Amino acid sequence: MSFAQQPDIGSTYQGMQQEELVERIAARKKELAQDLLILSHHYQHDSLYQFADLTGDSLKLAADAAQIKDKTFLIFCGVHFMAEAADILSAEHQQVLLPHLDAGCPMADMSTRAAVEAAWNELSTATGIAEDAITPVTYVNSSADVKSFVGEKGGASCTSSNAERVLEWALSQGKLVFFFPDQHLGRNASYALGLSEEQVVLWRRGEPLGGCSQEALRQAKVVLWDGYCEVHMRSFPEHVHAWRAQDPQATVMVHPECRNEVVRLADMSGSTEAIISAVAASKAGSHWVIGTEINLVDRLTKQYPDKTIHSLTPACLCPTMSAVKPANLLWVLDNLAKGKVVNQIQVPQAIAAQARSCLDRMLSI
Repeated sequence: MSFAQQPDIGSTYQGMQQEELVERIAARKKELAQDLLILSHHYQHDSLYQFADLTGDSLKLAADAAQIKDKTFLIFCGVHFMAEAADILSAEHQQVLLPHLDAGCPMADMSTRAAVEAAWNELSTATGIAEDAITPVTYVNSSADVKSFVGEKGGASCTSSNAERVLEWALSQGKLVFFFPDQHLGRNASYALGLSEEQVVLWRRGEPLGGCSQEALRQAKVVLWDGYCEVHMRSFPEHVHAWRAQDPQATVMVHPECRNEVVRLADMSGSTEAIISAVAASKAGSHWVIGTEINLVDRLTKQYPDKTIHSLTPACLCPTMSAVKPANLLWVLDNLAKGKVVNQIQVPQAIAAQARSCLDRMLSI
C-alpha cells in the first residue's frame, strides 16, 4: 500500500535546538493530554522514547492502544506498518498519526500483495496442492494489504515472540505453509520445530517458481519468502565467535530476524520484549552481548549500570526508524493544537476488515 509524501515541516522545526524541542513537546503533550496517546517502539531514540505513554514492540503497542478508547489521537513513533496495525485495531473514532511518512520498513516492502498472490498461484500449480491446503503466515512486519490477503486465505500473522506457535498451528491446517516476508524468522521457527532442511525451501522473488525445482517444492512443508531485515542481517557468526573469545562467560542473545547460523550460535534468541525481560531478570555483574537495533541496546546499558551490556555488532541502526525525530513529533503536536490533523494513517475499510481477521486469528492461537 502506498502512502503520501512527507510534507515539508520547515526550517523552523528542523533548526530548533534539542532543549527547546523537549520543552515545547512536553508543553504540547500536557496541553493535549485529554485526547492524546503517544506510542513509541523500542528502536526509537531516547529523544523520542522519553515522551511515550506506551512503549513496546510493534504488535504489543497496537494491541495496547486498542484497549484505550478514551483517546482520540494516537501518535505512533515507529514505522508505517506499525501505524497501520494501530489503525486496524483502534476504535472508529480514533485517528492514528505517523510523525514522519517516510518511516517505512524495507523488509515489509519486499512483499507486496500482487507479488505474494502471483507466487501463491505458482505454488499451487507447481505442487499440485489445492490453494485451500496452503496456509499463509505473514510476519506482523508487513503491509495491511498483505495482511488482508492472508486474512482472506484463512492464514494468520505472527510476531517474533510467537512465530513458532503460529507456524505450528499453520502446519496443522494443511499440506504447505507459505511464510513471508522474513525468511530468517521463518527458518528459525522451522528449525525450532524440528523441520529438516529439505522441508524448508526459499522462494526467490522474480524467479520462475521462486528459483525452486518442482521436486523441492513438493517435498517442502514450509516455503519462505526471501525477505530480510537489513539491520539484523549485519550480524554474522564471526561476531559471535569474536565475543566468545573475548569473554566466554558472556550471554549472547539475538533477535530471531538474524540469520539461522547466528541464532544457532547464540545462547538465546527472542523478541525485543524477550531481550528486555531477560536482561532485567539477570544477576548484577552479568555480561550481555545483544544482537539487535542499537537504540534498544544503548537504552538497556543506561537502565542497568550494574550489568555489562554490549552490542553484538557496531552501527546496528535502523535508518527508517530513525527518520522520526523530535522535530517531527512537535510539528504534529503543534498542528493538533491548531485543530489540524496531519500525517493520518487510514487503512481502507475493505482491507482493514480482512487484515484484522489475520491479526485476530493470531491472537486466538
